[in-house]
Amino acid sequence: MIANWPMIHVMAVLFLATFVRSAFGFGEALIAVPLLALVMPVDVAAPLAVLISITVSVIVLAQDWRHVHVRSAGWLVLSTLVGTPLGLLLLTRVDGAVVKTCLGVLIVAFSSYSLWSRKKAALDDDKLAWIFGFAAGVLGGAYGMNGPPLVMYGALRGWSPKRFRATLQGYFLPASLMAMTGYWLAGLWKPEVTHDYLTSLPVVVAAILLGQAVHGRLDGHLFLRCIHVGLIIIGVALVLQAVV
Repeated sequence: MIANWPMIHVMAVLFLATFVRSAFGFGEALIAVPLLALVMPVDVAAPLAVLISITVSVIVLAQDWRHVHVRSAGWLVLSTLVGTPLGLLLLTRVDGAVVKTCLGVLIVAFSSYSLWSRKKAALDDDKLAWIFGFAAGVLGGAYGMNGPPLVMYGALRGWSPKRFRATLQGYFLPASLMAMTGYWLAGLWKPEVTHDYLTSLPVVVAAILLGQAVHGRLDGHLFLRCIHVGLIIIGVALVLQAVV
């Protein structure tokens, strides 16, 4: 079956989402799925976004795999697997508005402190990586929002832009492969998903290359400021979703 939604809209959304992911290492799902869902069913938008995530991770890791902090990525992936079932339970037992509000306030407070406080919070090693991975699993299982805890962890580690982006891809690639396997087993990898993915692939690749060019021009300080501004936007969006 050929998709009957406007492909110009789909390609524009995927270009924007992929550019953000390629430049900063995260954020494409928070852009892609809501905007794609305006013109297509969510059960098509979500697997399409995951296929794009896999593509970005593969291309970035092919270039920057040496910058992956393997121990951190490993702890984050393993602890996510533990947290995901709890997230599924959370989805059925706790009011989503309460969780989103609390998460949004926490993210805004953390990034506001990081931007304006003279004394910066920091993690010197990966001993607490499992906490952030577990939180990512809980939020991913409940609401498909793995990203914020991972970004907070990377910011606290004070990684260089290359290490930050590469390590997040080292997490997102296996996580996305597992998610896509789940969609396939559930029968959600539909012909429409493959059609839209292949049609948009040239635009996606162009967005990855443009994002890489922008990423290469960001120094560590500016990069972290962009990360925290992005987190604040995400936090505010979560609170607005909860109250509207």
